[in-house]
Amino acid sequence: MSMATYAALLVFAAGFLGGIIRGLVGITKYITATPTRRRNVRKDWIVLTLLSSGGLGLLAGCFIADDVKFALVAGYAGTDFIESLFKIKMKKRNWE
Repeated sequence: MSMATYAALLVFAAGFLGGIIRGLVGITKYITATPTRRRNVRKDWIVLTLLSSGGLGLLAGCFIADDVKFALVAGYAGTDFIESLFKIKMKKRNWE
């Protein structure tokens, strides 16, 4: 494996890890939002959430070249960016 391929894999993995971290933060916020109320969380929902946030983080990390730390941050923030766009679209009645 060449050094360039290895570096690219590290960047992609860092983006994926950033997305996973963001997914875990989101799940934790959901579960602890109302501590007096017990929430039932499905395991398949957790897996789907972590895989999708990791995939989105990987996608955000793809735009970062040669910087693993920045790819990790981009993976974390990339999910927030997509989440914000989704919330803005959900407020509109007509999606155009």
